Amino acid sequence: MNFVVKTFSQLTTSELYGILQLRSEVFVVEQDCVYQDIDGKDQKALHVIGTKEGKILAYTRLFDSKQYFDTPSIGRVVVSESQRKYGYGHDLIKASIEAVHNYYKTKEITISAQTYLLKFYTSHGFVAFGEEYLEDGIPHVRMQKK
Repeated sequence: MNFVVKTFSQLTTSELYGILQLRSEVFVVEQDCVYQDIDGKDQKALHVIGTKEGKILAYTRLFDSKQYFDTPSIGRVVVSESQRKYGYGHDLIKASIEAVHNYYKTKEITISAQTYLLKFYTSHGFVAFGEEYLEDGIPHVRMQKK
């Protein structure tokens, strides 16, 4: 899988369509969660896009400090269901952490993680803090990497 990082204005219409299609496929349909994915924040984000054979199959969006949390953050972490067995989620998080370091010049990152993925994020150096909470009806916990 190949990863690129782009600002919103650098995205092509085809890339934006592929990103929104993937997010809808997983967050709305697969997770059966009705929520407003197009939230007006994409324009402020950096977009980490994972492609394989020209198709967008993995994605995150990154925010600088104070845009979402006090520290830079990684969100909308998604890998197409058919591609999860190949470990691309780990590759995606590594690429996203590297992008935070390169673009925001810090190692501190905050995420809002779905609770069932705690072990996954812990394996990448994130530590849970605070109480579990519901975000769009799904249990989440805040995690931080320093």
